[in-house]
Amino acid sequence: MATSTPTRDAYNPPPPKNPVSTRRQTWRSRLWRFDDKASPYAYIAPFFLVFGAFGLYPLIYTGWIALHRVEMTGLDQMEWVGWENFDKILHDSEFWTAVSNTFLIGVMSTVPQLLVALGLAHLLNYKLRASTFWRTVILTPYATSVASAALVFALVFRADGGLLNWALEFVGLGDTNWANGHWTSKIAISVIVIWRWTGYNTLIYLAAMQAVPSDLYEAASLDGASRWQQFLKVTIPSLRPTILFTIVISTIGSMQLFGEPLLLEGGTLGAIGGNENQYETLSIYLYNYGWNLGHLGPAAAVAWAMLALLLIIAAVNWLIGRFVRKSAV
Repeated sequence: MATSTPTRDAYNPPPPKNPVSTRRQTWRSRLWRFDDKASPYAYIAPFFLVFGAFGLYPLIYTGWIALHRVEMTGLDQMEWVGWENFDKILHDSEFWTAVSNTFLIGVMSTVPQLLVALGLAHLLNYKLRASTFWRTVILTPYATSVASAALVFALVFRADGGLLNWALEFVGLGDTNWANGHWTSKIAISVIVIWRWTGYNTLIYLAAMQAVPSDLYEAASLDGASRWQQFLKVTIPSLRPTILFTIVISTIGSMQLFGEPLLLEGGTLGAIGGNENQYETLSIYLYNYGWNLGHLGPAAAVAWAMLALLLIIAAVNWLIGRFVRKSAV
C-alpha cells in the first residue's frame, strides 16, 4: 500500500492558538508594564503622603490664617483681612529688630561653627588612635537636647554667680551682665549654638573628606605641596558642595532659633527676647504674637515672612555656589 511521506521542507501550519492562553499572556504583559511604571511611585508615595499631611497642608493653612483675623480664644471665628497682617508686621519696628537679631546671631554662630568643624574634620581625617571614641565625643553635644544645653549655659552666663563671671573676676576682668547686653546676649546664644552643632558639621565634613580620592593627595605630595597646601588646593575644592550644603542647613537652623534665646533668661524676659528685645529672634517674635498675645493672624504672617527670607537666602547661596563653580572651571 502506497503512503505519502512529507518532504523535509514541507510547510507545517502552526497549531491553532488557544484564545484563553492568548488573553492570559496579554493580561500578564499589561500587568508587568503597569508594575514596571507604577512601582517607583508606590515606593515614594508614603513620603509624599506624610509630607502632604504634616508639611504641605499646615503650610497652606498657615497662609490662609495669615489672611484672616484669628484669636487664640476664638479659633472658629475668622474674619477676612487680606494683607493687613503682613502690613502690620512689616511696619512694626520690633519685627525688624527680630530680623536683625536673627541675622546677626546666625552669622556669629554659623561662621565660627563651620570653620571649627572644618578644622576638626581635617584632624580626624588622619589616622588617630581611638578615632571612633573622638568622633563619638564630638557628636555628643548634638545628642544633647536644646533645653538641657540652654539651661546649663544659662547658669554659665548668669550675672550673679555664673561660672563665666567667676572666672573673669578671678583673673581680674570684672563681671558682665551677659543677658542684658545687646552684643553679649548674642554672643551667649551663639556660643550655645556653636557648642551644639559643631560636632554634627564635623562628621559631615569628615565623611566628605574620606570620599576624596587619595590619588589627588599623592599627586599633590609628589609636586611638593605641604599638608596645608593640600588642604587648600585639594580638600577645600573637593568639599565645595558639602560646604554649601552645611551653610544652607545652618542658615535654616539660625532662622529657627527658639530654645536658646527663650531659656537664656527664662520666664517673661526670655519669652520676649530680653528687656529691650536685644536677643529676640523671629521665632520668639512669632511665639510672642501667637501664644502670649493670642493673635494668630500676625503670627502666621511672621511664619510666611520667615519662609520668604529662607527662600531669598537659599537663592543667594545658590547663586554664590554657581559663581564659584564657574570660576573654578
